[in-house]
Amino acid sequence: MRIEGQSALVAGGASGLGAATTRALHERGASVVIADLNAEKGEALASELGERARFVEANVMEAEPVRAAVDTAAEADGGLRISVCCAGIGWAARIAGKQGPHDLEIFHNVVKVNLIGTFNVLRLACAAMAGNEPDGEGERGVCVNTSSIAAWDGQIGQVAYAASKGGVVGLTLPAARDMAGRGVRVMTIAPGLFDTPLLAALPEEQREALGAGIPFPSRLGRPEEYAQLACHIVENPMLNGETIRLDGALRMPPR
Repeated sequence: MRIEGQSALVAGGASGLGAATTRALHERGASVVIADLNAEKGEALASELGERARFVEANVMEAEPVRAAVDTAAEADGGLRISVCCAGIGWAARIAGKQGPHDLEIFHNVVKVNLIGTFNVLRLACAAMAGNEPDGEGERGVCVNTSSIAAWDGQIGQVAYAASKGGVVGLTLPAARDMAGRGVRVMTIAPGLFDTPLLAALPEEQREALGAGIPFPSRLGRPEEYAQLACHIVENPMLNGETIRLDGALRMPPR
């Protein structure tokens, strides 16, 4: 599917991987709706990009705000054609430790944001795309989700995060099969260690050490590289029902 002239939604699109994807889609000629909880950053990015960029405040865990963001993107001629979900949170805690068992509410919240939130965006975007007119290839839309290499290589303390991201991997193929008859593709990207706001809080020495552990290139991934892959997925009609690791051949050790 071509990007130029299409309407796109980026959930979690105000910072990190999402902001890079918002910029990449916009640079390639798409009209982009930025859906994010952070109104200050979202409005600033929409203002920076100017024409063809709008911000809608939305929590991916809530149906109506996400529906409003999807509806805003679907108002464009041709309807919503591209949806990318980058929203997510992390948490570190062992399943049982000195403080007792893993907090159940924290586990619930991580799964709710990362897995249920992703599904919420996916289900509403797919429903909107199903009503589009097909293009020359029979496509009506493309959805890109975000998992993590923790889905396979979860480290000590990542039980909640790994479970939530593993769920995103698990829903990718059946979701693609669900939507195949409507011409909507579903894909997932599983990033490794990327230079996002989460890692920006670490000391530079620690950031460099993390990057050095990646086989090649031996550095942290750049958000623009995630965005580049997301755009390629949109443009390559044979990519469907798969999760792509984007990690420089990294396999995470236990700790």
